[in-house]
Amino acid sequence: VQLQASGGGLVEAGGSLTLSCTASIQPFSQYGAGWFRQAPGKGREFVGGVSWSGSATNYADSVKGRFAISRDNAENTVYLQMHSLRPEDTGVYYCATEKYGASTGPFRNWGKGTQVTVSS
Repeated sequence: VQLQASGGGLVEAGGSLTLSCTASIQPFSQYGAGWFRQAPGKGREFVGGVSWSGSATNYADSVKGRFAISRDNAENTVYLQMHSLRPEDTGVYYCATEKYGASTGPFRNWGKGTQVTVSS
């Protein structure tokens, strides 16, 4: 399983970014997916996830109401839309998947991350 996250970059506080994670797995519709992030000097934390059926999503309290996860099974891609970004959202963002996974994980397949930097 290969996962490729993209879409990171530098954005000002209050701005928006959309991250994408494309997976080389078939059928992607059988996989739950999650987003995680790791800030400098800190551990990796759960940001949000979507169940394999797409019927459930789950978010960390720190991003609820600002971030949204969606998936396009035809494109083998899961998205993380991020709005009202804050400097504390800065970090490397990773996507992960698990066959028949729930929105809360666990996830065993991990991709390389993409850097998100929010300037104040």
